[in-house]
Amino acid sequence: MGRKNYLIEGGSGTGKTSVCMELRRRGYHAINGDRELAYQGDPETGEPVAGITGVAAHAHHLWRVDEVRAEVADQREALTFFCGGSRNLAKFIDLFDAVFVLEVDLETLNRRLDGRPQEEWGGRAAERILIERLYRTREEIPACGIMIDATAPLGKVVDDILRRVHAAGPA
Repeated sequence: MGRKNYLIEGGSGTGKTSVCMELRRRGYHAINGDRELAYQGDPETGEPVAGITGVAAHAHHLWRVDEVRAEVADQREALTFFCGGSRNLAKFIDLFDAVFVLEVDLETLNRRLDGRPQEEWGGRAAERILIERLYRTREEIPACGIMIDATAPLGKVVDDILRRVHAAGPA
């Protein structure tokens, strides 16, 4: 069988970056989409847009679709995990074998965001307001997602994801 590809999604502060790092530590091929695939662009056309900052950056946070497709087409790895969020997800969500959505309660989310420096997304008051609104409305959560309790310790969160991946069958 071919390679399997999974998306680890969730709102800001749910643990996508931590899950990515833990998957890598365990030897899995994991891509931090927010750091390795992301750019600021027009959500409709995908054209790069310069100079977007602050809260407006969220709506323009896109992943390079051609690079996502290339990673998915590369059959060298049995499993690949794409971790992060993007506003152009609809252009490539169909490439994934499953989508895992990390979920936390509002108290956990606020505690995690309290620890962020101001220069990191979610560290400023205006960004926190947007994050909380998105948390409450769930408007950016993929409907096809498999919910994962991300309030558990990191190791247990990753164990849960891997258990579900391996239960689905070999890559």
